[in-house]
Amino acid sequence: MRAPVTAQEAVNVQVRGLRKSYAGQPVLKGIDLDVSRGETFVIMGPSGSGKSVLMKHIIGLEVPDEGEILIEGDSIQKPGVMDKYRLAIVFQSGALLNSLTVGENVGLYLTEHRLKKPDEIDRIVTEKLDFLGLKGVKDRSPSEMSGGMKKRIAIARALVIEPQLILYDEPTSELDPLMTVTIGEEILNLSRRTHVTSIVVTHDRDLAFGVADRIAMMYDGRLIAVGTPEEIRHSPDPVVQRFLKAEFKVENENI
Repeated sequence: MRAPVTAQEAVNVQVRGLRKSYAGQPVLKGIDLDVSRGETFVIMGPSGSGKSVLMKHIIGLEVPDEGEILIEGDSIQKPGVMDKYRLAIVFQSGALLNSLTVGENVGLYLTEHRLKKPDEIDRIVTEKLDFLGLKGVKDRSPSEMSGGMKKRIAIARALVIEPQLILYDEPTSELDPLMTVTIGEEILNLSRRTHVTSIVVTHDRDLAFGVADRIAMMYDGRLIAVGTPEEIRHSPDPVVQRFLKAEFKVENENI
């Protein structure tokens, strides 16, 4: 019998035969992949390749036409399975509420679900912000924060639930090169210091090769290559090499 996942354990994720179409147009065309416990796994590819749709399925925001997503061998389509595991997502936009302070944004989940007493929430929020180099911003408005700071605040918000799986949706979009490096360093730092599995969806090649244990390359709704950064760099697949040489045009940003 499989041992239950403990409070400090990362989880594994399996995708089996995943297919999805919208208005008769196939977007995911039979995806199979495995993400190991504690791994930083990057899903990379040009815009329009299906990365974001795949991520929405992994987090349970979309229901597949065929196939399934498994966490620790449990299909997330079965009732109650998603409640067994602590999953967090860092949205591309940050998704912070300007009507709340930074601290209130970070602690929102704990507050809304009354999971901790107010003084304990305040301690956890301070700890997570400090961990991400954000001392002294707890009482400020998100509107005062730079784009990079907002991304780190969103990561802090994800960390308050001590997640077993974090998904990052284009975490370096709209950031300058220096802040892109900073966010990459934060993702690496989390992987080293916490018990979490990380899935990063991005078309940012520098980020992908900087943080990944393994990379899955998507194109036209399919996985065309999976391997270590070194293996992907030297892939014989011409589509992979075209992407690495920036020869793709930008397509639909929302797929």
